[in-house]
Amino acid sequence: QVQLVESGGGLVQAGGSLRLSCAASGRTFSMYHMGWFRQAPGKEREFVASISNAGSTTLYSDSVKGRFTISRDNAKNTLYLQMNSLKPEDTAVYYCAGSFGPRNPGGNPAGFGSWGQGTQVTVSS
Repeated sequence: QVQLVESGGGLVQAGGSLRLSCAASGRTFSMYHMGWFRQAPGKEREFVASISNAGSTTLYSDSVKGRFTISRDNAKNTLYLQMNSLKPEDTAVYYCAGSFGPRNPGGNPAGFGSWGQGTQVTVSS
């Protein structure tokens, strides 16, 4: 399985921006469909965005559409999440996840078998 390590989280004021990175090692990163999920205190983990293995297909939750952009650099084995116009409700631990195989799981967390340890994003009002 691929090993995933997130970075780039932190504290930002509402309206600000952050870019999360997810470094992958192990099996061939370019064969994995990738996604970002988040979990706020007391809430279930929720889908944020996903991208196909070649980067040709992206999917976003309605809550982040137009504000967040998912991208990947297969040559650098890295996944990104650019977050703009951040809101206090975006506060959560953000996880990257990988899915190996021909089928793109889209926003279904059950379809992702590899997970990072998470990085905290806190947006102050």
